[in-house]
Amino acid sequence: MSRVVTLGEPMVMFVADEPGPLELANHYTRYIAGAELNVSIGLRRLGHEVIYITRLGEDPLGRYIHNFLGDAGVDTSAITFDMHHSTGFQLKSRALHEDPEVVYFRKNSAASHLTADALERIDFTKVNHVHITGIPLAISDESREVTFALIERAKAANVFLTFDPNLRPSLWSSHVNMVSTVNKAASLCDIVLPGIEEGHLLTGLSGEKEIAHFYHGLGVKGVVVKLGPMGAYIDYNNEQGYVPGFPINDIVDTVGAGDGFAVGVISGLVNGLCIQDAVLEANAIGAMQVMVRGDNEGLPTRTTLNTFLQEHAAH
Repeated sequence: MSRVVTLGEPMVMFVADEPGPLELANHYTRYIAGAELNVSIGLRRLGHEVIYITRLGEDPLGRYIHNFLGDAGVDTSAITFDMHHSTGFQLKSRALHEDPEVVYFRKNSAASHLTADALERIDFTKVNHVHITGIPLAISDESREVTFALIERAKAANVFLTFDPNLRPSLWSSHVNMVSTVNKAASLCDIVLPGIEEGHLLTGLSGEKEIAHFYHGLGVKGVVVKLGPMGAYIDYNNEQGYVPGFPINDIVDTVGAGDGFAVGVISGLVNGLCIQDAVLEANAIGAMQVMVRGDNEGLPTRTTLNTFLQEHAAH
């Protein structure tokens, strides 16, 4: 069984039960959110062992997240608790035909005070893959330092690294700081997974081929540019080309689609698939995720993923 490590900030998400602006919402349903948490859940459902690094508040929301992860089978041994800072949460509107409104309550959260001692709990000689996103780089100086320390540990142990920029411009002090820091982290990883718009923000280039060329110039081995419903463009090991997406008519919520995509790429690579087949599974998981409410409820098991692929191959 492969062992994957990732790091991030989990949050409890309260989603309004009724459509409309958040200020009019009276009732909410509780979910779990966080890009790296979504990836952890998705990989675990596909049968991979996952170690998730974070810091939670010693509060009901933190205990809820810890229990949720444990029940899902995620290794929580690298999670620490903070007596002085709270677990972050967010409010999310129920949107029928547009992107939902999301309001975050994460400033000075426990996760933003993550320290590198959490890394001491991991034996990197037994890790197959590390997945990084740009979110921990943005939320605080402390979490940024730990993220780069994780990259350093992984590289020292010759562990394969994927990087999803997952840009949150509002969390950065400036666009220049965001671009320089995110691209520095990307340059240290083996495969970078930008969306086409993220790639434009980070490189100033508009085309997927040009974006891939930019990251190769930084020393990145492989680039997979997400193109939304159209699929993805790959440039890895001298192989270039497009992998088609899966058209979905009943889109419920687009949040979490990129995390599902990362799940597919990581799972496919650690299972020994070629990059094209890994990205095909990534496109499928992204499509499955947008058909449900919640950030990770649509992430499939191996059985449901195979069924989805067979049904769509038949068409």
